[in-house]
This record gives sequence, C-alpha cells and structure tokens, in this order.
Amino acid sequence: MLHAHLPYVRSAKPGSLEEDWFFQALLECYLPLLDILEKARKAKGQHPKLTISLSPTLLSMLDDEELKKRFPQWISVRLNILKEVNIRQKVAADYLHQNIQKQLESWRLYEGNLISRFANLKNHGIIDILTCAATHGYLPLLRENPETIIGQFKTAIREHIRLFEESPLGIWLPECAYYEGLDHLMIQSGLRYAVLDGHGLLNAKPRPRYGLYAPICSKNGVAFFGRDGNSTLPVWSAKQGYPGDPEYREFHRDLGWDLSIEKLQKIGIQESRPLGLKLNKVTSQTTPLDKKDIYNQNLALKKVKEHAKDYLRGRKKQIDKIVLEMKASPMLVAPFDAELFGHWWFEGPYFLSELFKQAKKEEIEFTTLKDFLISQQKIQLCEPCPSSWGQGGFHHYWLNETNAWVVNEWSKAGSVMVEKCSIKSSKESNIRILHQAAKELLLSQSSDWSFILKAGTTTELALNRINLHLKRFWNLIKALEANPSMSESELRKIEMEDCLFPLINPSDWKKLN
Repeated sequence: MLHAHLPYVRSAKPGSLEEDWFFQALLECYLPLLDILEKARKAKGQHPKLTISLSPTLLSMLDDEELKKRFPQWISVRLNILKEVNIRQKVAADYLHQNIQKQLESWRLYEGNLISRFANLKNHGIIDILTCAATHGYLPLLRENPETIIGQFKTAIREHIRLFEESPLGIWLPECAYYEGLDHLMIQSGLRYAVLDGHGLLNAKPRPRYGLYAPICSKNGVAFFGRDGNSTLPVWSAKQGYPGDPEYREFHRDLGWDLSIEKLQKIGIQESRPLGLKLNKVTSQTTPLDKKDIYNQNLALKKVKEHAKDYLRGRKKQIDKIVLEMKASPMLVAPFDAELFGHWWFEGPYFLSELFKQAKKEEIEFTTLKDFLISQQKIQLCEPCPSSWGQGGFHHYWLNETNAWVVNEWSKAGSVMVEKCSIKSSKESNIRILHQAAKELLLSQSSDWSFILKAGTTTELALNRINLHLKRFWNLIKALEANPSMSESELRKIEMEDCLFPLINPSDWKKLN
C-alpha cells in the first residue's frame, strides 16, 4: 500500500522551494508509478494489485491548471542544468536526461492528466484508491472539536467524488493516528476501512486471534488492517534494507549543491538548493558525500531484480509459517509513503515492477484492502488501540515542545468555526467568507508543518505556513462580524492563493447533536 500525499504548497509565483517538492514528486514518483502499473496491467502473466491513498491536497495540485503549465518549464531548467556536468559525470547525466525526457513525454501524451490515469487503473481493478483527511490533519489532536474532524473527512470525500465520481470507502488516517471513538466519526462520514500501525491491532481488545494477518472490525463497523513490520523493514530502512545498497542512487548528493552559484544563476536558479538531479551512488554507508562514486544504472537495475526476488521469497517463507497457525488465508499489509518509491529511493518504481513480474513464480498473490474485505465472510470484533506510525508509536512526534503550541490555536479556531457554521445565514457574502475560512482552518491543521517543526528542517517555512493560514482564518471571521465587511480585492486575493476544494461546504462544521 502506498500513501501519496503532499501538503498544499501551491504558490502564486513559480520557483518556490515548496513547488520543487511537488514537481520532484511528479517526476520521480507519480509519473514512474503510473507507467509501471499501466505496463504491468497489459503484461501477460502479471496480476498487479495495489492499494493507494491519494490525499485531497495532492489531488488539488494534480488538478491545478496553473501548476500543469509550470511543470514543463521546470523540467526544461533541469535538462539545461545537466549540460553543465563534467566529463566524469556525463554517462550518468545522459541516463538521467533520458529518464527525465521519458517522463516529460508521458506527461505530454496524457496532457498532464494524472488523475484520469489513476481512475483508469481503478476501473480496471488494478488499484483501490483511498482518500485521506482533507489536509492531513493529525486527528487525535483535533478531537476537542469533533466537528473539525467531520470537516476534514467530508471535505475529503467531496473532493474524491468530484474527481473520481464515486465515494471512497477506505481512508488513510494521517500518520495512521487513531484514538478511541474515531471510528464513530468515520462511519458517520461513510468511511469503512483504514490501516493502523501494528500495535494498533496487537493491543486491541480483545487481542486479535490472527494478530496482524487479518483485519479486525470495531463495534461501530469500521475494519482496520495492521502494518506488518517484517514486510516493510527490508524496503523502508536505508541502513538495514535495500535502498542503502552501494549500487543504488545516493539521495543526499545533488547538483544543486555541487554546481557553483554562477552556473545555477546562468540557467535561472537563484540559490543553491536540492534540484532533484543526482549522479552519484551510495557507494557505502560510510563514504563521505564528496567521495561518492558515479551512478551506473545497469548495475543498479541488476540489484533491483535480486532484491525483488529476495523480498518475495521472504514473504513466502513468512506466509508459509503463518498459514500453519491459521485456518484462513493470511494477508501481509506493507504500507509506505509513496515518495519512498522514486524520490527517496530512485529505483523504487523498478522494484515494484519486478515484484509484479516475479510474483507468480514465487507463489505470491497481490490484492487490495477492498478486495480482501469482499472475500472475507467473518471478521473478528475488536476495539483498536490508540496509536500512530510515528516515532514511539503514539502522538509524541506531533505533540512536543516544538509544536504543542499550535494545538491550542486549532482548538480556538475550531470552536469559533463550529459556532459560525451552526448559525444560519442567507447573506451571500457571509457564505463566501465561511467557505474560505473553512479552507484556511483546514490548511492550518496540516500535520506536515508540525512534523517539520519537530524534525527541525525548514522550520521557518512551516511556522510561516501555520501562521499565514491562522491569520487569514481570523481575518475572515472578523469580516463576518464587521460592517463594512472585507474588501472584494482582499477576499479575492486569498481565494486565488488558496484555491482548493471547490465543493467545500461549511455545513460540515455544524455542531454535532
């Protein structure tokens, strides 16, 4: 299972660091992933199946016409940069140039419409598409105002229906975070299944008879699957797993750091920063970045085949052992961030391709969460345990000394939003302001910014994003009460910059009975 998500990082002007995040994910992850799934669908003897969650913020950007226009130009700049390499780097640069050109051709062939390609794979039964909370809000920290969680769910569902013409039944709970009673809000929103980290199931009450190898069902009627650590570790871990192999591409060495500022400025980049252009291989875990050897794709692809075979055989041994203890077919659930495949681990999409090619020979069958549920007649009734897939297994990564302050801000804003949305208003300007206020509240709740504050990476950017959306929210709320209200030009500016979720409905925040 892949969780495809990015926070809403659309900017009014091209060239921002956040826009790089989106375009790099397009180039390295989403386009290659679609390519390998489409090829596997048509290949004789292959039966590819994949569960994928597409977050509403990611879908909003995939659907954004302005971003679609900018992407080819962003690619063009990077192709020009590859001309600036030295002779020693040329072979690796030529390979990367071909790879980028291939993805650009795929983009142009489908006119940048990745959503229709995902929909087509869904219609052919290759993928099961799940939704996510609208802006990836960390739900246990929003529980003081459950209406805000309903707002996250229902906004996500409306966006999914708008783009895929059907209501999602499954959801990726942001960070796999769960608390007691969340399933009640899920079922109220029409959501029927989700994935939790392993201890969310193993510590359920009563303890599940089949552990992680079968779903459970809560008393409110939501099915939960558990992440199997044995199935994820070989892929997820750079130190213990495949991505750290010496022949694979090194993530941290980038031409954006290697080239002089003069060369970067010559081709339109104004500062040194990662550009997604990497020409070196891991070499070894202890080799300094400036001593890494040049990447050789032929050696890397040879390793991919070996690792796919090793992975499948490992799962076969695991299943053969489990099946002796079960009277039902065991299922191994291996969820990952989608960007691991292609962005963080460049060879990841090729690895998935090899899994589909070799699965039949190794006697492994792929399925989706939805298909597995349909095939099961009985599911054990258990109450899952509060949990997340973050460090420590619970909520610490999103609730600590670096980011706990924002929880109170969400709570205050959420309470006011519920109050305002529970009052009937026929005034057109008020309805319009409430629509935008709902968007700003949602955008402020993104767990990505809390994560960044804890990680200590681009903390200024994360702080600015949280504060920007909260400031806009409160200005909009004041405009509801002011006379005269917010000026047309000011409101229009905010609407143009945060122009996602066209079907958002403030009634989703009405006070629950």
